[in-house]
Amino acid sequence: MSPYILPPHKVQIQFSGGRTSAFMLHQILEANGGLPDRAHVCFQNTGREMPETLDFVHECGERWGLPIVWLEYRPDDPRFAIVNHNSASRNGEPFEMLIRKRQFLPNRVARFCTAELKVHCASRYSRHALGWDEWKSAVGIRADEARRIPKKPQKERWQPWHPLYHAGVTKADVTAFWENQPFDLRLSNINGRTPLGNCDGCFLKSEANRAALAREHPERFEWWVRMEQIARGTFRPAEPYSDLAKFVSTQGDWLFDETNYLCQADDGECTG
Repeated sequence: MSPYILPPHKVQIQFSGGRTSAFMLHQILEANGGLPDRAHVCFQNTGREMPETLDFVHECGERWGLPIVWLEYRPDDPRFAIVNHNSASRNGEPFEMLIRKRQFLPNRVARFCTAELKVHCASRYSRHALGWDEWKSAVGIRADEARRIPKKPQKERWQPWHPLYHAGVTKADVTAFWENQPFDLRLSNINGRTPLGNCDGCFLKSEANRAALAREHPERFEWWVRMEQIARGTFRPAEPYSDLAKFVSTQGDWLFDETNYLCQADDGECTG
């Protein structure tokens, strides 16, 4: 049996807006001849996705004839809002609402941004808008990133389903797929990675990726600086975004010509 055949449960398909999760969605659609009423697709917008990501999500839905539910975090009950391509936040509004409500910043240890803006947001939609009690959640984790799969069962109403992992899919497979499609995510694909994918300046991204954002999109990087000022803290201990912005500004282009100068270490992003 195809690893993309829907399990016999209600199913929520998580679409992060990246190439991997879009590939997963396409394979599920192909294997099942579309989606039955017991399955739906959700995209949780944090407001820090690049415009190209929002356009890609919209185009996938249009080309594949698929309704995609666009969700955003809200601080008041039911703590989510249904939006669309036109009304979706583009200046980090949901993320800022969360920071102001918590009055401190997420970090590597306390990643409540992923939990609230994405995981719980989708869960609340399924519970309150659809009336679901339990379901499977399709997550785009590939076979070459098995370390991201939780070792213990989820203590949630939902249990994860990892069709890409079970299908043995790697980032090379995903890249090859999109090279043969009539459309693609209009963000750079560097060895299977999309530096500007998901939250543009995410604190989990490498120093090199965050520095590139500061140079190429300083207006977008400024949002991260402003959030640290509002919360009077930092996303990364002793590494203020304002310091990185100043460093990039004063050092010039030579900084990016030295391949090993900036740290390339990347702990991964919140979704596939």
